[in-house]
Amino acid sequence: MSRTLFLVNRPILFWLWLISLGAIESTSAFANEDPIPCRHFSHQRLPFFGDLHIHTRYSFDSFLSNQKNTPDGAYRYAKGHPITLPGPTGEQTVTARIDRPIDFAAVTDHGQFLGEVALCDSDPWTLAWWHPTCLMSRTENLWVQLYAASQWTLSGGMDGEAPERSMICSMGDCQAAAINIWEDIQRAAHEHNDTTDDCQFTTFVGYEYTQGERGANLHRNVIFKDTAVTQLPVSVFDTNNQVSELWRQLRKQCLESNTGCDVLAIPHNSNLGGGYMFPDPASEEELINRRQLEPLVELVQHKGASECRFDRLLQLGVATEDELCDFEQIPSDNLHMLGSVEGKMRSTQGQAVSIDSFHPRNMMRNVLKDGLALEKSLGMNPFMPGFIGSTDTHTATAGGAQEQDYVGHLGSRDSGFRNIQDHFVSNPGGLAVVWAEQNRRGDIFDAMRRREAYATSGTRPIVRFFAGDYADDLCQQPDAIELAYRNGVPMGGVLPGIDAQPGPKFFVSAQQDPGTDTFPGTPLERIQIIKGWIDDSGTTHEKVFDVAGQAVSGLGVDPLSCEVTAKGASALCTVWTDPEYAETESAFYYARVLENPSCRWSTRQCQAIGVNPLANNCSDQLLAARQYAEELGASPEAFDNCCKSAATEPFYSPVIRERAWTSPIWLQPPP
Repeated sequence: MSRTLFLVNRPILFWLWLISLGAIESTSAFANEDPIPCRHFSHQRLPFFGDLHIHTRYSFDSFLSNQKNTPDGAYRYAKGHPITLPGPTGEQTVTARIDRPIDFAAVTDHGQFLGEVALCDSDPWTLAWWHPTCLMSRTENLWVQLYAASQWTLSGGMDGEAPERSMICSMGDCQAAAINIWEDIQRAAHEHNDTTDDCQFTTFVGYEYTQGERGANLHRNVIFKDTAVTQLPVSVFDTNNQVSELWRQLRKQCLESNTGCDVLAIPHNSNLGGGYMFPDPASEEELINRRQLEPLVELVQHKGASECRFDRLLQLGVATEDELCDFEQIPSDNLHMLGSVEGKMRSTQGQAVSIDSFHPRNMMRNVLKDGLALEKSLGMNPFMPGFIGSTDTHTATAGGAQEQDYVGHLGSRDSGFRNIQDHFVSNPGGLAVVWAEQNRRGDIFDAMRRREAYATSGTRPIVRFFAGDYADDLCQQPDAIELAYRNGVPMGGVLPGIDAQPGPKFFVSAQQDPGTDTFPGTPLERIQIIKGWIDDSGTTHEKVFDVAGQAVSGLGVDPLSCEVTAKGASALCTVWTDPEYAETESAFYYARVLENPSCRWSTRQCQAIGVNPLANNCSDQLLAARQYAEELGASPEAFDNCCKSAATEPFYSPVIRERAWTSPIWLQPPP
């Protein structure tokens, strides 16, 4: 053993020795503190904005993209401090700072490669440092990095082969190195978690369970409630690439460990799941484990939105007629969508998938409808998740979901000109919002467990959604929220069906994101309620209702400055009754809050280099941009995507409607 590895492993060996003696019962190196109450506390609950999908240099795909920040850097960024990131050729030249801090975060580095990446990132005195995959991962050459990425994903079983430990582990102690990194992840969460009564920032220990099937994204973010965690992340090497085994292991190693451990798993964006993310449960055990361990799903992140899908050009949707389902859709349905290099898609699996071939259960609205149908035959609905958003940043920019000054989420692979050139279909990602009494781990985790949460596409509107027995003038009552809780259920809840007309009433309110002094928030356009139900014949349906506000006609922004020109509203509120309520039907309802049109991140970046996607002479402006691209060392076509048009693209538009989606409320018919 080298001197370096011995020094790294020595505290770990001492720690394991203590465990073997029974001196320590907890699975964490950090004692669970008894925090004092927060100064900001409310029984009616407060909205907290966060990000539960964050990668640092401890993740192989962040490490090989020249990203140098550890969990410390990610948490510092989330709290408002600047960090340094790589430019498009790998140099550490980019300064990034979030527009405003977030309230909570969890670093979720890939669990299965913590040890391998640590060995690659050690020093030349270790043998593993010289492994070819490590050497390729440390280079600044994009093509070599991408080949290294293929080796990592092949080892992890993400391309159809069974997962198999890399040869790196034969050249060093992967388990010891992984334990060391896992402890460092816990340490960073412990040190950045604010336990004073200020309650400014809350952290969670977590990791990403990274399972793939022929390029499909079946990943989950595993989030622990407090300091009691598993000894190491449960990974595909422990589950034989079976999500059901992940659930069993989390139950065994955490929930049933008698250590106070609590945990949940959050499925990633299902739009890239290839139809595999939400299969029918194979057993009652799977059904129950999914319901208990996966109360939330990530509805939006930087690789697209998963609510629903509609092709604007064909005027066809995937089991929907909702035209607003064209929002931030990825042309393909799997992780090979990242295979665009120097402006060309290099992977056959990354090509666009037709509407007819796109699996309905890639979209969560269809999953929810199928859950109602499965409940008829199984006796229990297997698909009842709430909604959150996150970034899936691989640049340690935790919560960096703003369209303005977007620096990319893939290190040097989408920094600078590469963002427009290769990741034009991606976006800055979303945020997770929970309603909790205070900004503490236990309160936020409990809110996630009960699904009192919502997703945003990156902005910060404040949204409430309830169903119950309400007066029509509830919006005007000073104690409206207290009454809403007392006489109904909030987002994420289940309401017994009412066997009398007109049925339950829905109370929904939204306040616009205030924004910042530099970039004020965008007014609200309207609130919609989306209903899904199953009729007596077993057929599922959906319908979208406009319940407050009014749709904006026209562009809605100044084509030169991107300033919002539509008026909109600073707040919207209504009490709504379903005009088609039928007491015998199982149903779900969720609210979608739309902001006025605003410029997409790509529009802002194109305008900054002198190419305006909203201008009639966009193609003429490209001539100068091509010369500029060559000066940057890029191909002349690097900025050609700037002149794409919504008239010829099924999903892209230079102007977007930012939005929020509440977790559903389910209505169950009377017995």
